[in-house]
Amino acid sequence: MTVSFDDLRESFAKAPADLVAAAEASFHDAPRVMSPAGMRDYAEGARGLSNLGRGFDLVLSFLENIPLVVKECGEDIIRDCLNAAMKLSSMTSGEVIALLFSSLPTAARRLGDPELLRGYLALIHQISAKAARGLRPMLTHIDELLSKLTLSGLRRWANFGAEAYRRDLPNLTKYFALESADSKKILQRERRGTLFIDSQRKLNFYLRALWGRDFFLRPTAADYEGFKPYIDQLIMHLPDAVDPIGGMDGLELYRAQVAHQAAHLEYTSAAVSAEQLTPAQMFFIGVVEDARVEYCAARDFPGLAKLWGTLLALEHPPAEHPTVEALERMAHLLLDPTIDTGRADLNDLGARFHAEIGARALDNQLSWDFGMELYHIFASTRDVPSLRVLNSIRIPYRDDNRFIWAFEEFDWSKEGAEYIPASQRQVRKYVSVLEMAHEVDAELAGDDAQEIWICEDNFMPYEDAGEATISFNDMWGKEPISAPYHYQEWDYQVQLYRPDWATVYERRATMGDPEAVDAILTEHKPIAHRIRQIIDLLTPAGVQRVRGMEDGDEIDINAAVDAMIAIRMGEQPNPRITMRNVIKSRDLAVTVLLDLSESTNDTMDGSEKTVLELTREAATLVATAIDGIGDPFAVQGFASDGRHDVHYYRFKDFSQRFDDEAKARLQGMKGGLSTRMGAALRHAAADLMTQPERRKLVILVTDGAPADIDERDPQHLRHDTKKAVEELWSKGVMTYCLTLDPQADTYVKRIFGENNFTVVDHVDRLPEKLPTLFASLTS
Repeated sequence: MTVSFDDLRESFAKAPADLVAAAEASFHDAPRVMSPAGMRDYAEGARGLSNLGRGFDLVLSFLENIPLVVKECGEDIIRDCLNAAMKLSSMTSGEVIALLFSSLPTAARRLGDPELLRGYLALIHQISAKAARGLRPMLTHIDELLSKLTLSGLRRWANFGAEAYRRDLPNLTKYFALESADSKKILQRERRGTLFIDSQRKLNFYLRALWGRDFFLRPTAADYEGFKPYIDQLIMHLPDAVDPIGGMDGLELYRAQVAHQAAHLEYTSAAVSAEQLTPAQMFFIGVVEDARVEYCAARDFPGLAKLWGTLLALEHPPAEHPTVEALERMAHLLLDPTIDTGRADLNDLGARFHAEIGARALDNQLSWDFGMELYHIFASTRDVPSLRVLNSIRIPYRDDNRFIWAFEEFDWSKEGAEYIPASQRQVRKYVSVLEMAHEVDAELAGDDAQEIWICEDNFMPYEDAGEATISFNDMWGKEPISAPYHYQEWDYQVQLYRPDWATVYERRATMGDPEAVDAILTEHKPIAHRIRQIIDLLTPAGVQRVRGMEDGDEIDINAAVDAMIAIRMGEQPNPRITMRNVIKSRDLAVTVLLDLSESTNDTMDGSEKTVLELTREAATLVATAIDGIGDPFAVQGFASDGRHDVHYYRFKDFSQRFDDEAKARLQGMKGGLSTRMGAALRHAAADLMTQPERRKLVILVTDGAPADIDERDPQHLRHDTKKAVEELWSKGVMTYCLTLDPQADTYVKRIFGENNFTVVDHVDRLPEKLPTLFASLTS
């Protein structure tokens, strides 16, 4: 069931008009980050808060701030926020609860994890019970507090103030308002060296630079002794703050931790068998497995060995058990073969490890074999301590190795699309006619339905439609569209991708009259004649003789005679006297991508035709040229209605002939909506990359800059399109823009590059320009 603001109007019946307008605006923006299920929780929460009778400002604060929290921590947190507010309603005023909602976006952004945010809500409830007077000043200063403290540090700071000033209410208020000396002193004491949230962006860039992909990082409260980073559900869990160690700052320590965990994810292809192993044996195998993945990573990126080696070489006070110190030296030896552990048996095992690791680097059975040998070395002298002592090993960057025993295969090529929460995933099922007829309760459900049934057959004739028999699908159904294709989008302000931000739907092209397309060739006879000349020049000529070569396959008699004449005359002969027979073949696939936005319906200066008509003529002529040459090509178009609905049309696919059906689709194309260019280019490239040809080209025909109805910043989509062009180039796809915008000089060079665009000043020359341009690009 779709939720609208009309369901809440009764709750705002007595509210001021400006407050109602603000609440409605916030409610309409919420679907950008929430699924239909999340919107229902959102609306029910607003309705429940209004029933508390604590004022409309409280409800408005909820509506304005919860979408920002959902964006950071997911929509499952909505109910937790509501439960926290309801608990506070019996302890404090509506103004303080509104302050709580106002603090949540900051807390979500600084904590960066749903579990930590739930811990923050629990802390607020605890403080409201122990020191209610301090809650308002603390929430007022929450930005400063969370910029310096982890959640654990904030909890200790707050609990100290609540206990120390339990009966001194004036000083209690000063403490939580950061006005007392004790408050600042405890704040300084609890302050940690480097917060994860301040380093997360740098760590993401660091890992992307090494392995060329994004990893999932999440902070975790490290407020207990013996905490180690860990990998769970393919997410790296790191301490929410770290202190400098041995002259290495916190950021470098974070880099060592994430690089080690990424090495596990990158170089592990199967779980290590734990059958009939004791926890101590698993620990020793884990030490060798850590060394194996670090060897693989250091082989690809030698600088990582230096980073890890610095931490392994740190001096520590005497350990609780001598085996711990021996294992620390052994871990260093497994990374660096020049290290001496001081024990001949360990040195011998390390030497054999380095002798075999080169050939077995990707086989984790190596870790099992050497790990068990390492265990037996210590077990033979009864030097294997308890697991608690083993886990006290002082290697600060390594994780707890749970991942190597519970490995989960992950397809990185799917970019995490299948790992979104089930509550936000739309299921599409293809069913039979009988299932559709007997089971569907809401045939005309909205696009936000969580489950959509699709029947491939056109069934249930509808007889009362005049002379023609019209099917139920044609009479009442919606135009069929493809499954959604999600693409990332570049945010130039934060220099990060917005994952799965734009959604492309392929739609059925409208059919027109193919004879109208044939009439275009008749109208442009001179250009058609020029196209035939282009075809003759570019058509592969089979085997050709290349003369004037130094290392050809056979002697060129004419060149050899000329060389002998030069020698007889005492001149320097031309050494290029051989020739070679080569096969001339074209190895090119082309996508002609047409901008079909609303502006294409305008008549441009200098022509009596609309931009859409000229675009159709140009596409027809260039398709005729490419079809004559024999290159595989596709003609496709796009328009957009916001980031959630980018329309994509296939007028001619690579596997289809340029026949009457393709011409009919070209004639039926229409202009409308906006121009989300980056998503369309990425979708065109995804199709083009499936072609076997070595050279790939996208020719984009547009009449303006990228723009869309949901983006107010004109630079956002321009930067995203520039990033999309760079992505295509990195994959071997060249993008060339043919723009009809006379003002395009101000932006097109920055998007497509110095020599990858042409501005057509006279739009009536577009049909002539495009085939000639294609010839110049592909000859």
